[in-house]
Amino acid sequence: MRLASLTLAHYRNIEAATLRPGPELTVICGNNGQGKTNLLEAVWLLTGGKSFRGGKDAELVQRGAEFAALEAVTAASNGKENEVRLTIGAPGRPGRYAVYNGAPPKRASSLAGSFPAVVFDPGHLSLVKGAPDGRRRFLDAALCQLYPGYLALYRRYVRILQQKNSLLRRSPTGAERPLREKLDLLDALNEELAGCGEDIQARRRVYLDLLAPMAAENYRELSRGAERLELRYEAQFEPGGFAALLEERRAEEVRAGQSLCGPHREDILFTLDGQAARSFASQGQQRSAVLSLKMAEADASARITGERPVLLLDDVLSELDEGRRAYLLTRMRERQTFVTSCDDAALLHTDGVICRMDGGALTQL
Repeated sequence: MRLASLTLAHYRNIEAATLRPGPELTVICGNNGQGKTNLLEAVWLLTGGKSFRGGKDAELVQRGAEFAALEAVTAASNGKENEVRLTIGAPGRPGRYAVYNGAPPKRASSLAGSFPAVVFDPGHLSLVKGAPDGRRRFLDAALCQLYPGYLALYRRYVRILQQKNSLLRRSPTGAERPLREKLDLLDALNEELAGCGEDIQARRRVYLDLLAPMAAENYRELSRGAERLELRYEAQFEPGGFAALLEERRAEEVRAGQSLCGPHREDILFTLDGQAARSFASQGQQRSAVLSLKMAEADASARITGERPVLLLDDVLSELDEGRRAYLLTRMRERQTFVTSCDDAALLHTDGVICRMDGGALTQL
């Protein structure tokens, strides 16, 4: 998969821009605050209409404009081209909508799976030392791109979980359901939750079993064998055991007034040479670990779908020594890759398309 062209109008600080990237490396240079990440974010929207920075519609539309628009041409490995138009906040159609190859407009989330991509931005360093919910989001976002049915499964799980928490939550007015009725409803919800939760955990386990050795090999090469990275899924139950766990902790959940177990509370453990990376990893080690994970994510996507995803790397070279930079640049040649950098000298002599962003204006050098 690759991006053949992208045209933006009124997107964040970019009034108008057209990007014609190279088949492999495209470098976007410029000082901080000029719009480099905005351009990368616009490419990411083609994966399903969501920002990797969590931007709301009003934040994505240029100040003073009514709406933002993106037009793109993507090309699959078999040469088939697809045309995409995505609007954000258009009059009469608020929200994010996409037109794919001239079909009637649909929610931008309908693009999921049509344009595989993997993104790294400095915020992803929290995957190592941050809260578990960020690591769960990483797994679930990757699975939503790879398996269209996973999004529906995940949404169903969340909906049942919300109903369960609402049931368990103590009413501020003191008006409670009779205990027997409450327990009967709880049992019914737990039965539904167990089925969805087993499926979610199974998908996560299979994906991480594929991802972990790839990430470990990437880290070994990136660190030139200096350290060993391992990833392990920290589950609350073994396959087939969620229903029993829910039954075991039912009384505890009723007392606590909230759900206490399930895939929404599980985690991924990163270790370096057997030690928990969340406690011991330096800034450079964190960056190397996350880069290794992201490159593994791209390779896993290619193996599962048969399409190499586009790689989006925002400010990726900071805090990497020359050896790690050289290795990373070599890996970039294997697929279409977009890189932003404040350091022009680090990338100006590479083979690829070089662009510069100044105050939202894009110039191809």
